[in-house]
Amino acid sequence: MSCSTNPLQVVWFKRDIRVHDHRPLARAAAAGPVLPLYIVEPEYWRLPDSSHRHYMFLREGLQALRADLTKLGQPLIIRVGNAVDVLQELFDELPIAALWSHQETGNAWTYDRDKQVAAWCQQMHLPWKEERQDGVIRRLGSRDGWAGKWDAFMQEPITPAPRVLPAIETLDIGALPSAEDIGFQYDGHVRRQPGGRTEAVGTLDSFLFERGKSYQRAMSSPVSARDTCSRLSPYIAWGMISVREVAQAAWSRNSDLQLNPGKDSSIWRRSLSSFAGRLHWRCHFMQKLEDEPRLEYENLHPAYDGLRSYGENSPLFAAWATGQTGYPFLDACMRSLIATGWLNFRMRAMLMAVASYHLWLDWRRTGEHLARLFTDYEPGIHWSQVQMQSGTTGINAVRVYNPVRQGYEQDPGGRFVRQWLPELAPVPDAFIHEPWKWPRLQDTVDDAYPVPVFDHEITARVAKEKIWAVRKTAGHKDIARQIAEKHGSRKSGMTHRMRASGTQRSRSKQRRKPDPQLNLFD
Repeated sequence: MSCSTNPLQVVWFKRDIRVHDHRPLARAAAAGPVLPLYIVEPEYWRLPDSSHRHYMFLREGLQALRADLTKLGQPLIIRVGNAVDVLQELFDELPIAALWSHQETGNAWTYDRDKQVAAWCQQMHLPWKEERQDGVIRRLGSRDGWAGKWDAFMQEPITPAPRVLPAIETLDIGALPSAEDIGFQYDGHVRRQPGGRTEAVGTLDSFLFERGKSYQRAMSSPVSARDTCSRLSPYIAWGMISVREVAQAAWSRNSDLQLNPGKDSSIWRRSLSSFAGRLHWRCHFMQKLEDEPRLEYENLHPAYDGLRSYGENSPLFAAWATGQTGYPFLDACMRSLIATGWLNFRMRAMLMAVASYHLWLDWRRTGEHLARLFTDYEPGIHWSQVQMQSGTTGINAVRVYNPVRQGYEQDPGGRFVRQWLPELAPVPDAFIHEPWKWPRLQDTVDDAYPVPVFDHEITARVAKEKIWAVRKTAGHKDIARQIAEKHGSRKSGMTHRMRASGTQRSRSKQRRKPDPQLNLFD
């Protein structure tokens, strides 16, 4: 093709690293020749919620995306720099008809960047056509009816990839920077999930047909959750597979189980129903950040402003952040997260709650640390949940986790603890969750593992007193009521729609009380 006579449709890939079910790509291809673009933005990767593991996971996805686009005829174009500057350079060099992308519910930085891009497009008289890619609705007036809109969106047909993309032969495709080029150093993710579309699809298939049978009952313990949870969250977070693809695959699997029941069909269907509910809740929490961007950096309820003062320089922060608090199960969860980039929902909640209540650390600093560690970091879910687990929303239950009790309940034999805290190998099972009670601890373990840096019973009691004192202040309930009206789910919960023989189950059977322990999507 001749770039000088054929205006290009620029498709800007962001957190949607795929060619399948990518409406901007398909619609742009129908409108004219496509320039598929990814912009590596160094300023973004210097943010406190970005990390080496994020970039490496994304980089693997971009390599896979470039391969898929190359098969269609036009490789992915990589550019490095400020988004507006990159777009201006392309605009000066090539005839461009329109900019296409998915809407993004990201952090405050991406929100500001998109406003700058929108202003530039307006200045250049260039149409910017954005499409939804999940259940989040921009400029939503009310949460009433939101669940039904989610259902309707997820039922829409999967958008196939374009059959062919004409090559732009005169354009340099650009190199994909290494992590070192961006300024990152390795952060210890020795067992991180690999990125890419093939990995995403394989993970979905293995969950629906092999690993997911025990999902409902096994998701709470880190011992079993690593295998039985879907493990799709990083692929969805970075857009290597769409939520619609996952939802429809789960519905189809459920329908097959009903039409062809086997010995374990009922167990499978209960697990798939629970999983489908979490797909709803994933977007429910993202919608909160879309509606209230300040969730990332301000207490949702202003009564909690100034409540906590400890920050990154606190020795307690360092102990918590590195898995050196002296509480084996808590430390094992943190060390596991550092190494793998993933942790099941209940243990994520425990890590955040202990930091906020027992250690009385400000959620902004601890939230940034966890954001860097989660390969599946999704700002909309993350900051909503961080505040919920810290008690600063004013509307959620105050849930103070007991790190010792959680160990006994979720890892009774100490298997998980021993895997991640090898220094405690000599400790008998009876003392593995409270090694300070073992008489031979000092003689055997010596200084290889610290004594507890806080008293979990005293600090929990003090934290509850402080939080409830705030909740009793004048005006707290009125503001909390306004917050619940804007952000709360309607009725008893979100719909759990599953397809069975092509028909919809009755609404009365779909409604379920939300799981009070729900945390990030698994």
